Amino acid sequence: MRFTAPARSKAGLAAALVALSVVVAACGSATGSADEGKGAGDKATLTLYNAQHEDLMALMVADFTKTTGIKVNMRNGEDFELGNQIVQEGKASPADVFVTENSPAMTLVDSKRLFAKVDNATLAQVPAQFAPADKDWVGFAARSTVFAYNPSQLKAADLPASIMDLAKPAWKGKVGISPAGADFQAIVSAVLALKGEPATVAWLKGLKTNAKVYAGNSAVLKAVNAGEVHSGVIYHYYWLKDQAESGANSRNVKQMYFGDKDPGAFLSTSGAGVLKSSKHQSEAQQLVKYLNGAAGQKVLADSKALEYPIGNGAKANKALKPLTELSPPIVNVDSLNGPNVVELMQQAGLL
Repeated sequence: MRFTAPARSKAGLAAALVALSVVVAACGSATGSADEGKGAGDKATLTLYNAQHEDLMALMVADFTKTTGIKVNMRNGEDFELGNQIVQEGKASPADVFVTENSPAMTLVDSKRLFAKVDNATLAQVPAQFAPADKDWVGFAARSTVFAYNPSQLKAADLPASIMDLAKPAWKGKVGISPAGADFQAIVSAVLALKGEPATVAWLKGLKTNAKVYAGNSAVLKAVNAGEVHSGVIYHYYWLKDQAESGANSRNVKQMYFGDKDPGAFLSTSGAGVLKSSKHQSEAQQLVKYLNGAAGQKVLADSKALEYPIGNGAKANKALKPLTELSPPIVNVDSLNGPNVVELMQQAGLL
């Protein structure tokens, strides 16, 4: 769970711009010239702006370096924090590759035409739904929206048929959300793409009245578990990861998948793209190809991240409900408008 930058202060964004790089697999300058840090015969060192979970990407880039010999420096941040940073840096960005938890930040960067085209061989490794029409970036992982609830407070007959129902008066005080996070904002983006602006505005107003606000999906899960709130909207892996560890914050929680192509069954895509400004185009394309290729997808599936691998033929962790059983709505990833969503959420008083 991460928090987005649009609503932050200028001081907070400035601090993010000078955030310390986390070095994975080797050290090296992220802002130097193309030849800096390279000796005779050495391969390039890539700078990865990483908005995915740090532990997952650390595993993936370490395996990539082991396989290719290409070193990677990671700068970790949040979806829109790093997306906005790339937009501000423009052609001067030191980033070679940008990866996110959710796709709206990818769309933001893509709208400024800052991505290079993804290689066709990389695009072919995942179903077409996980890339935008312009092929400027591509997905490598997915996460499903779920409805987490406390069965001592909500019986099966009381569960909502649609995520849209949570705006109805009957849900006042009974649902928790984390509106400041990129995860929830991606879900709102899906509602906007599927239902249109008037319905989304009405839904957000209903949530403003009904929902209890928490700082992160984990906080929502913990509150539902404690009986502080009856239910919450989160991504699937928060409950699964807690169950795999101790169950301390999930033993009193069940989760429901909306299904039936409801906006609440939205499947969010984690994206990866190569910056046009990269001085290491070939190596950067190799990293993106690795992420949604067989080797990268296996590292993802074997990790404790419990996100869905989406590569053709990739097998997910056995703890996950199969993707074939989720019945998510069809949403064009390039239709998820993050800045518009933030504006609508601000107008509703949720940000």
